[in-house]
Amino acid sequence: MSRFRDLAAAAVLLAAGLAQAQDNRFPGIGRNATPAEVAAWDIDVRPDFKGLPPGAGSVARGQEVWEAKCASCHGVFGESNQVFNPLIGGTSPDDARTGRVQRLVEPGYPGRTTMMKLATVSTLWDYINRAMPWNAPKSLSVEEVYAVTGYMLHLAQVVDDKFVLSDRNIADVQKRMPNRNGMTTKHALWPGQELGGTARPDVRAARCMSDCPVEAKVASFLPDHARDAHGNLAEQNRPVGPQRGVVTQRPVAAAAPSSEPSAAPGAAAAAALVQKNSCFACHAAEAPLVGPSWRDIARKHAGKADYLAGKIRAGGSGVWGAIPMPPQAIDEAEARAIAGWLANGAAK
Repeated sequence: MSRFRDLAAAAVLLAAGLAQAQDNRFPGIGRNATPAEVAAWDIDVRPDFKGLPPGAGSVARGQEVWEAKCASCHGVFGESNQVFNPLIGGTSPDDARTGRVQRLVEPGYPGRTTMMKLATVSTLWDYINRAMPWNAPKSLSVEEVYAVTGYMLHLAQVVDDKFVLSDRNIADVQKRMPNRNGMTTKHALWPGQELGGTARPDVRAARCMSDCPVEAKVASFLPDHARDAHGNLAEQNRPVGPQRGVVTQRPVAAAAPSSEPSAAPGAAAAAALVQKNSCFACHAAEAPLVGPSWRDIARKHAGKADYLAGKIRAGGSGVWGAIPMPPQAIDEAEARAIAGWLANGAAK
């Protein structure tokens, strides 16, 4: 019996060694991701709802979350503002019945909203879950994602105001998406035919590594008159994702991607804090963005550091217009440092 156990143990060790050898294709480079690391990234929701977590959220709850965390960028009714494109508008109950948005083929209609073009409700749920809100992506609970998705569907006239969206009825909601018949899957971008795709892609190409021209330089740029239209892009990075914003406060000839605008010692610390807390998503230095500029705040509330620190953490509306500022999950000491910088003139 003991010999059998020894043989079994040896077989297990051999199998483990073979598995490790197969996985270790690049010796000395990195390591295999742990199950927990994979689970943290494997959060996508497919059009057939694989990956959708169980849960539910009402339209009424979605309105509360929207007004607190979404309206500052997207408008109270999804109509948006000068920075972001409209999410809601252009759909009708007839579109929900036919699955084709009529206004997409009307040349006279002024624009294209997200809900006019969206074909799958899973895309909406997935994007809200992984990327919203802008200043704190992945911070919404599962219930809040269901609720906000339901609220947007209500604004688009897909569900009524008493509706509760859940993993159990989301497939039925898909059957009422206004543009559900406006998308094709016959392009093989999704592999195989499981989701209605084709077996082969609609384009084929052969690798060519001969007679190559001089290496091209691909670049994009903004004209000088438009570079700083919405504040310095280098200071508008979210807590996750690539950091590629270019310094837009100087003309192209004088700008350097790796440099920062000159600043006084106190201002440098404040600039680091507002960038860390994603304040530049809504505020610019000299001109209004989603919210007022630093310059305008400094003029209006000069010397009111305590007041500004409280407003930063508590949020509010009505002082600068109809768009509310949601409460900010920011350390009190950091809020006071930013408030002091603003109260003293917001020096550059």
